[in-house]
Amino acid sequence: MCTGGCARCLGGTLIPLALFGFLANILLFFPGGKVIDDNDHLSQEIWFFGGILGNGVLMIFPALVFLGLKNNDCCGCCGNQGCGKRFAMFTSTIFAVVGFLGAGYSFIISAVSINKGPKCLMANSTWGYPFHDGDYLNDEALWNKCQQPLNVVPWNLTLFSILLVVGGIQMVLCAIQVVNGLLGTLCGDCQCCGCCGGDGPV
Repeated sequence: MCTGGCARCLGGTLIPLALFGFLANILLFFPGGKVIDDNDHLSQEIWFFGGILGNGVLMIFPALVFLGLKNNDCCGCCGNQGCGKRFAMFTSTIFAVVGFLGAGYSFIISAVSINKGPKCLMANSTWGYPFHDGDYLNDEALWNKCQQPLNVVPWNLTLFSILLVVGGIQMVLCAIQVVNGLLGTLCGDCQCCGCCGGDGPV
């Protein structure tokens, strides 16, 4: 596959993943599917906006850049049939690094939150974090330590797990585009054959 076509494929995959991560982060503001009375009762990691910023905003721009590469003009530099395309591929590499960092940000926040567990109302009538070092992951009986909001443990665990997986996939895809972009920068794109009157590939 040509480097431009590969980038377009990656971009088309990143868009729904970004929207999925964005939605998962929004749902975290409604623990157990309900509106909470006091925002201080939400887990701290929710306010880091890992899904909204990392999986979402910082991923949308790279994805759009990747989608536009296949239609990029490969003759953009004074008739040099490969210059414009090579520059576009180099730019995509920079955006891929930005996307990788954004996905990594969300991945780390999600991993920390899963290990820490949700903030909830405990038996002593105070709000806090009753779990330690992910102990609740292997012992569902410990979930009873959270009295309110109802079902907050599976809710947070599911959504942060989604963000973790989405972030991991996005990191892999952005890493692929870094390699793809560097190849396109050094070798050109196979679709630049015969461009601007040229007879051979870039």
